Amino acid sequence: MTVLVYDAVVLAGGAAKRLGGADKPGLRVGGRPLLDRVLDACPDAAGTVVVGSRRPTVRPVRWTFEQPPGGGPLAALDAGVRHVTAPAVLALSADLPFLTVDTVRALLTALDTPYADTGTEADAGTEADAGAGAGTGAGAETRTGRKAAAPQPYARARRPESPYPPAGPARPDGVLLTDAEGRDQPLVAVYRTEPLRRELALIAAEHGGLAHLPLRLLTADLALRRLPAPDPAAAFDCDTWDHLAAARARIRDHGRVLDEWISEVKKELGIELDVDTAALLDLARDAAHGVARPAAPLTTFLVGYAAGHSGGGPEQVLANVRRAAALAARWAEEAGEDPGKNTE
Repeated sequence: MTVLVYDAVVLAGGAAKRLGGADKPGLRVGGRPLLDRVLDACPDAAGTVVVGSRRPTVRPVRWTFEQPPGGGPLAALDAGVRHVTAPAVLALSADLPFLTVDTVRALLTALDTPYADTGTEADAGTEADAGAGAGTGAGAETRTGRKAAAPQPYARARRPESPYPPAGPARPDGVLLTDAEGRDQPLVAVYRTEPLRRELALIAAEHGGLAHLPLRLLTADLALRRLPAPDPAAAFDCDTWDHLAAARARIRDHGRVLDEWISEVKKELGIELDVDTAALLDLARDAAHGVARPAAPLTTFLVGYAAGHSGGGPEQVLANVRRAAALAARWAEEAGEDPGKNTE
């Protein structure tokens, strides 16, 4: 099957009212900003657009703003899509600490898989938010007052120059992740670019703009497939201080802390390596403290390996030690924080 080329649009604005106006994309989980964790989940995007305030990021991105500023998710998504050139758009919010590459690839695969291959049908014209009202399936009225046909993606004319299959009777306009309660996540989703642009333009024409409109208007008339989250944590977002505390506690769970820590150290040092944790712990079992007692020897090994892999000498080892030590300090700082305290 052809690997679908996609651009990513990450929404990193918003007032974060439930966080007291805090800079949500910059809040840290596992020592890394939420925005960087989301960017790590889509490293193979052909292009990445972040809608929000400029800041240092883990990899290069293109920045833009919605109009008007603070105009909400539909206006922000439209601002990002204006810079998209790929045939598919991965739409993400910037507060997803546990989104993974595997989940993103599952969304892309579902977008490019015929229904006959999955045994599913398009769920056209349903509400994006669970509990927002009855769905608008076959025979019911959609947001525009049109009668919804039986579930079926919109037919698309295939562009002669495009090597990618179009949406048609066999493929959807988009794929939404659903969380453990079955709720749609329209900002953990992948859409075909042209149907998405068309729907945004229709909504803007009907409402005189996109500012402050609900996301369910976008998904109501698109032919969509729902994908249950392969990992229940993939749809977890940090909307409140309690959510942030829960995310930080999750990565420090006894059964996960070493895997999470080593993964973050490798990202910080820019290396890819399968670590034989048991062997290294046997080799340096008396090493000290930090994130967790066994983290010290593993971190030391990664620091040395990164320097050797890059051909660096003692100076590179020292630089890597400083970077890993700074990351460890951020973990220690988080452990002593009370999220939400002293934010007024």
